[in-house]
Amino acid sequence: MELRMIALLRRINKGVAFAVGIGLLACAGFVLLDIIMRRFGTSLGGTEEIAGYAMALATSWGMSYTLLELGHVRIDLMRSRFGDFKRALFDVFSMIVMSGVVVMIAIKAWPVVERSITNGSRANTPLETPLAWVQLPWFAGWVWFALMSCLVTLAALSLLIKGRHSETENFAGAFAEQETLQ
Repeated sequence: MELRMIALLRRINKGVAFAVGIGLLACAGFVLLDIIMRRFGTSLGGTEEIAGYAMALATSWGMSYTLLELGHVRIDLMRSRFGDFKRALFDVFSMIVMSGVVVMIAIKAWPVVERSITNGSRANTPLETPLAWVQLPWFAGWVWFALMSCLVTLAALSLLIKGRHSETENFAGAFAEQETLQ
């Protein structure tokens, strides 16, 4: 059950990563068009602002994909020296810590969004973008990452309790060790 859930989450996150990639590609096209237009003495304007928003959204939504692809940085000096059980313990511990941090970030992000909605805040730029338009999807990305972290933690913990220690390696392990273990 745990591994099926992880496979489903991987498929969902690949779709999210694809959508984020399309968004970044569109943003790059927009910036390129603006650069070309500047050569002719005109500009679209606001490309820096839009690129910044795109990066914030890509970061918050991309974290979940990176989690299941074992792309987050981990410093595991001792982990590789132990057997499956102790490595699984390290994995569960690191996932508990990550989940706690990400849940806290998601909780602390909401007041920022709420204040922008309540005040009708706009960017202090020529575009005067309503900040809630950007902050709501940004916040949703952090909530999705928090949910993903908690689900991965629960799956790893469940496999640990069931004695299926080596199975946590593929979704909660350390990427650098993946190549040496196979």
